[in-house]
Amino acid sequence: MTPRHPHPGWIALGAVSILFHLGLIFYGLAPALVSRPIHMALALPWILIFMARTSWQRGSGWLLTLLGIAACGYIAVNESALASQYGFIDGPWQMAIGGFLILLALESARRAIGWPLPLVAALALLYAFFGNYVPGEFGHQGMPSASLIGTLTIAEGGLWGNLTGVSVGVVAIFVIFGAVLNAGEAGQGFMNMASAFAGRLTGGAAKVSVISSALMGSISGSASANVASTGAITIPSMVRLGYPRSLAGAVEAVASSGGQIMPPLMGAGAFVMVELTGTPYVQIMAAALLPALLYFTTVWAGINAFATRYDLRPIAADEAPAPREVLITSLFFAVPFVILLERIFVGGNTPQFAASIAIFAGLALLLFNVKLRFSGRAFAHRLAEAAVMAGRQVSVIASIIICASLVIGVLSMTGLGVKVTSTILSLSQDALWPALLLTAVACLILGMEVPTTAAYVICVSVAGPALIELGISPLLAHLFVFWFALLSTITPPVCGGVFIAAGMVGENWLKVAIRAMALGIGLYLIPLAMVANSDVIGLSQNLPAALLDAGKIGLGLVGISYGVIARRPAWLRLVLVTAGTALIFLV
Repeated sequence: MTPRHPHPGWIALGAVSILFHLGLIFYGLAPALVSRPIHMALALPWILIFMARTSWQRGSGWLLTLLGIAACGYIAVNESALASQYGFIDGPWQMAIGGFLILLALESARRAIGWPLPLVAALALLYAFFGNYVPGEFGHQGMPSASLIGTLTIAEGGLWGNLTGVSVGVVAIFVIFGAVLNAGEAGQGFMNMASAFAGRLTGGAAKVSVISSALMGSISGSASANVASTGAITIPSMVRLGYPRSLAGAVEAVASSGGQIMPPLMGAGAFVMVELTGTPYVQIMAAALLPALLYFTTVWAGINAFATRYDLRPIAADEAPAPREVLITSLFFAVPFVILLERIFVGGNTPQFAASIAIFAGLALLLFNVKLRFSGRAFAHRLAEAAVMAGRQVSVIASIIICASLVIGVLSMTGLGVKVTSTILSLSQDALWPALLLTAVACLILGMEVPTTAAYVICVSVAGPALIELGISPLLAHLFVFWFALLSTITPPVCGGVFIAAGMVGENWLKVAIRAMALGIGLYLIPLAMVANSDVIGLSQNLPAALLDAGKIGLGLVGISYGVIARRPAWLRLVLVTAGTALIFLV
């Protein structure tokens, strides 16, 4: 969490990070071997010092940060000379710098998110160095250490690869956008609008959670951040109205998980998808929109189904925000969002340029509170909060993507990805649905250990080509993998969103997880439904067909949700599940 009163040094560093990433948008693109090492250098202090929990971590963090900034600076300063080496290390000094940068990337990711992703990257590196001793088709011919380390550290094939470029040029801008909105009154605007729209309905407090989490998730892209922010308001509200604690926690965990599939941010996945598929960002947003809305529709239906079991009361009329308050607070997110979308769809600007313009609108709104009163002192406080939040969040995502880039670099150099693809095709006997099942299981397992975006990148690199070879369009294959990489947020044994929600509500996490899986059943079925009804992702190409498929999937999911959850006779529940499944996959 961000300290309540951060040191001015951190505020300044956050401001430098914001100015650097905005500067890249407005003043032209710097060479990759300049901008990407600086991106890593700016991230190191946040990961290694700011997030340090012990004096040992802080002391070692200072040392690693200083050495890391020097190593990144060496790459940036000598960019022209290094580019002419074509990824081949020249001398022991460069070998030491390259080896140190690889170890630093692993340690930074470990301190930011724990052991699993660095372990995956370390295994990939071991395979790169010693895979020539592996017998059979999974071995490789080997490569000189100078070439291997050089490609990963002084060329654009590893640490400074295209994924890191996405982190520098696109993801960072949208993270800054989200941080600026969160530092102002946008979060209150989300809550007020959701309360006005759904608060008086059956299960109103739960439905407020669904709407507010969808809106908040569209800018934060983080399930954990969503649970912690919107959950602090919605969970106590549900408990106060008599909702079972396990259900209150499940609603927030499931609703918050949907933020990672909700455009425009999608937990950085949308921008990574642009890079990996070559599909325009606007088309990816259009493809992801209907499935995301179907997910939240299914959660909404699940709340109605739970209302047949419990008295899920609406929010009291005297607790609802006044219309004037709803209108004013909504402006704090509506104005930047309208500018963002207008610049993309009407102005024809790139997403990152549009987001940069929207950031300035968000900064201007920090001048005002919910009563539209100007306060210079409050503005300074909000600006400082935005700077620290942006600096920290950009750095965490950078550490994840830079570490994942090592894995992608090894897969590319050794050909391991092609070999795994061939294995998937062989095990599935060139049949689509078995291949989908194998891919889904791999995504679920990997997603339990590493963040969604990293799990998606790794899984799609090895399984995506197999699905494409079996006839699935590249964009659909990527969306399928991305959705299944998200399953671990609510699926035991590793379910981060559930753990946080269970802690906040004071309930056994397994009870929360069971109800979360029932409420979030769309997360398991919609990726499969997208394959069976591929027009649902074609909103920008064939609107009538996309809406027809979405309607069919939606009706099927509502039936399945009621069949799984509602208090109805067993025979009727079986009929609902069977009919819903048939409608999605057979009609």
